[in-house]
Amino acid sequence: MKRFRIGVLTIVAATLGALAPVGQAQSGAGTGFSSSNTVSPLPDKPLPQSESGYRRPSERAKVRSYLFDTFGPYPVAGAAIFGAFDQVDKTPREWGNGAGAYGERVGSDFGIAMVTTTTRYALAEAFREDTLYYRCECSGVLRRLGHAVISTVTARYGDDGYRRLSFAAVVAPYVGSMTAVYGWYPGRYGAADGMRMGSYALLAFAGGNIAREFIYGGPHTLFGRANRSSSSGTDALASSNP
Repeated sequence: MKRFRIGVLTIVAATLGALAPVGQAQSGAGTGFSSSNTVSPLPDKPLPQSESGYRRPSERAKVRSYLFDTFGPYPVAGAAIFGAFDQVDKTPREWGNGAGAYGERVGSDFGIAMVTTTTRYALAEAFREDTLYYRCECSGVLRRLGHAVISTVTARYGDDGYRRLSFAAVVAPYVGSMTAVYGWYPGRYGAADGMRMGSYALLAFAGGNIAREFIYGGPHTLFGRANRSSSSGTDALASSNP
């Protein structure tokens, strides 16, 4: 039952994560992977582009992305859904049942997400990391899958956007879960529980990246192909009816 619950929560997190902001059209530098020509829902003035095709997001774009990721509709919806699962599972059991207990669980899940996101953006700024997700321009399911998974624990650095292990991406999920364990969870919870919860959060981030890569928004995603097919059909119908 617990494995089923983890699987369902990962799918939900991946679905919501697919709707989050994605980096603007930039290519991967020195990684063998590159992003697709997607447009971020947080547009900003274009910045100088390096020879690799990479453009670092502006400070204004990063602030807007942070606000969307922290207080936008998707983290709120995610907290409501995760809170419902926790309510059914009676996790933590000390919080009991009823509307008040559900509200407490929703608030807890939203708080964990807020601390996690804030930590990720703050550490990324301190270490000059670009932790936005950039879709792969490469072909092949395995290469795109590898790109999505690797992007979970890596970030772009410098003006050319070379990729390396991201301290912010790895640490942030555990900071969020540890804050809950030692901040408002019952006393029986400890470091082991925080590490377990942080690992699940990291797994959910990976699921979100996979969803961004294959399902929603880009020209090589499931919905992107459906939109192109629909547009082609509309264009054909318009051309046949002058």
